[in-house]
Amino acid sequence: MAAPTTASPSTEFWADAGRHLVRYGGEFTPEIIDRAAGSFLYTEDGRRILDFTSGQMSAILGHSHPEIVDTVRRQIGSLDHLFSGMLSRPVVDLARRLAETMPAPLAKALLLTTGAESNEAAIRMAKLVTGKHEIVSFARSWHGMTQAAASATYSAGRKGYGPSAPGNFAIPAPNSYRPDFTHADGSLDWRRQLDFGFDLIDAQSVGSLAACIVEPILSSGGVLEPPPGYFAALRQKCRERGMLLILDEAQTGLCRTGTWYAFERDGVVPDILTLSKTLGAGLPLAAVLTSAEIEQEAHDRGFLFFTTHISDPLVAAVGNTVLDVLTRDRLDERARRLGGLLRHGLERIAHRHDVVGDVRGRGLLAGLELVVDRDTKESSDEQGAAVTRRCLELGLHMNIVQLPGMGGVFRIAPPLTATEEELALGLEILDQAIADTSAELS
Repeated sequence: MAAPTTASPSTEFWADAGRHLVRYGGEFTPEIIDRAAGSFLYTEDGRRILDFTSGQMSAILGHSHPEIVDTVRRQIGSLDHLFSGMLSRPVVDLARRLAETMPAPLAKALLLTTGAESNEAAIRMAKLVTGKHEIVSFARSWHGMTQAAASATYSAGRKGYGPSAPGNFAIPAPNSYRPDFTHADGSLDWRRQLDFGFDLIDAQSVGSLAACIVEPILSSGGVLEPPPGYFAALRQKCRERGMLLILDEAQTGLCRTGTWYAFERDGVVPDILTLSKTLGAGLPLAAVLTSAEIEQEAHDRGFLFFTTHISDPLVAAVGNTVLDVLTRDRLDERARRLGGLLRHGLERIAHRHDVVGDVRGRGLLAGLELVVDRDTKESSDEQGAAVTRRCLELGLHMNIVQLPGMGGVFRIAPPLTATEEELALGLEILDQAIADTSAELS
């Protein structure tokens, strides 16, 4: 009789994962993560991996920031969760403090858990206040996986689930690297593109346009930054049609782009602003910000968004600590400075490697696009996947959108607390990974 074999713990782990986990978006990263601290993840077998995506673009203070850890320990021992109709000091304090970071008239806050939930609430509020139901968003948008948010998401996930919410329309995403409407010099003619987009909206609308929801920088869509002036013109389009403008700053809000909010560059104040990811610095916290006028109208019409974890004190206390650290350590200024170093390093990589077609982004949200040919700008999904694998082998996690035609776009978003040495290490690994894979694929 053969002796019984004993599977290793890691083999059992992956076997259990295969048997019991629902796969929810591509394959799992082939590492068992044991702990995380600062800018690094540590695997169960002792490997150290530099996290260039701040987890899910959320851990802006790095992993296990000591002040966040202290807040969680203190708060969970005194007040963690309440009936949603009850209030606590952390909730009211966070609402007030968020309003103090905003331009007028954004003064009212609703505290939730995820970006999808905050966008869901914002769209629901806009529909109720305007008495309309049609929603416009960018053709490469990502706003979440719940009903209204998913219906306004066009970069992925639309096929096979039946009808989306009625009245959802897409306008072209302004892409300066691949312009569809151009000036004589080949640059993006975004005004003509925007006019064309709304001509199509007007042709399809049944006269019930409620809101336009967009990201100031499209992250999952490829780190696309609309040109200066675009959002002022978009707001005017909304005003002409009686629509509200909703800005989704899940990934751009709270200092990542070098200012507290990305919309500050354009001098345009949205009617409704949504925050998530960065607000909880890795914990589930989101917010909807709007004016007292819109909040009052929504209340008068019976606005209902009653969820289990709305206004929870534990994560609200974390949000207050996040604001403390961002303010005290001037992380908006730090993001500008480190963003300049990151951009310079990426441009040096682009200079050395012909497969790098474009470098873009703002502050510590950067995009690097790989292409087969710089002249044709044909995207390189194969190269992107190969570079991702090689980076991980070398100790760098890079978040890449694994969608057809977008697999070569890297989203780079280190923590705002990252050091210059950590940025240099990430750039060095990325440079080597591109060189290694270019040699293999040539």
